[in-house]
Amino acid sequence: MTQQEYEQQPMPIETEVVVVGAGPIGVEMAGVLQRQGTAYVLLDAGALGESITRWPRDTRFFSSSEWVAVAGIPIQTRDQGIVTGEEYLAYLRQVVEVLDLNLKTYERVDRIEREADGRFVLSTLTHSGVHGRYRARYVVLATGDMNQPRRLGVPGEDLPHVTHYWNDPHAYFRKRLLIVGGKNSAVEAAIRCWRAGAQVAISYRGASLEQKRLISRLYLEIDLLLQHGQIEFHGQSVLSRIEPGYVVLEPGAREVAADFVYLATGFTMDEQLYDQLQIERSGPDRVPAFDPATMETPTAGVYVVGTTTGGNQRHYRVFITTSHEHCLRAARSMFPERPIDDGWVGNLQARNYPLASSDVE
Repeated sequence: MTQQEYEQQPMPIETEVVVVGAGPIGVEMAGVLQRQGTAYVLLDAGALGESITRWPRDTRFFSSSEWVAVAGIPIQTRDQGIVTGEEYLAYLRQVVEVLDLNLKTYERVDRIEREADGRFVLSTLTHSGVHGRYRARYVVLATGDMNQPRRLGVPGEDLPHVTHYWNDPHAYFRKRLLIVGGKNSAVEAAIRCWRAGAQVAISYRGASLEQKRLISRLYLEIDLLLQHGQIEFHGQSVLSRIEPGYVVLEPGAREVAADFVYLATGFTMDEQLYDQLQIERSGPDRVPAFDPATMETPTAGVYVVGTTTGGNQRHYRVFITTSHEHCLRAARSMFPERPIDDGWVGNLQARNYPLASSDVE
């Protein structure tokens, strides 16, 4: 955005808090503010739950429904099983409508500036090219950590038969599919695509898949398929090049046939707003600095909640499951005089799962 375009934007809409990111925890943060009686707006550059809309069809959560419920509203599924991505998106729509949240989707925050009085002015752009502005006392970043694929930077990564997202196992029927990666998403893709009739191979940097890092139901099945040679495994291998019809793995410059390549290499966060707000990040995962008691960053008035607090997680430790309390801490820090009920986050308290989250797949 040029300076002239910035100056021609409309007068800002006044509010107390702007929440950026309408994933599960962003929605939950908005729900807390709504019930607290706080003026806010919830913005997302894409759809409600945008990251989940990119999941493969019929993908199930790794956690039980009790742990991914938000705003004290329980999740009900047809089979009382673990919720799918499609079911969860319908659930998020229900939460927004039941609480009548002030949600604006397809409105990207492009610029955040601080005024002399300490308030923030956020400039936005909608998918149809309409500019907007908001002035707020506080900004809450709930942008998550899955904004863009973690690229490998290898030759051929942008070829048309290569993807960082896979949508439907049917696409690989009777085709040779190479999957790069060995975590839950890669393993689930391998099992589902094999079951759909694909000839599947896995390339993984480790000597073997790590049981402790996989959901038990996935590990038991992939281990059986590997033992019986149903899925090909290239351990201690690194992808060095992708060509039409094959890939090259190191060491040894081994050529492995592949009609399609799925790079299950994970995702990273969009750091643009963190740069603008001068929020320090540290370590290989670029974890943003914040006070865990309040969720406030060193940039006064700016808070972080949800999986974005883990930075670019290579070894996941922050989930929806572990982020519910973030919303309570942030709201209590911003408005300590306004009452907040612990039941405004997570699952309906009467349906709380009797086990610790570490015990739940």
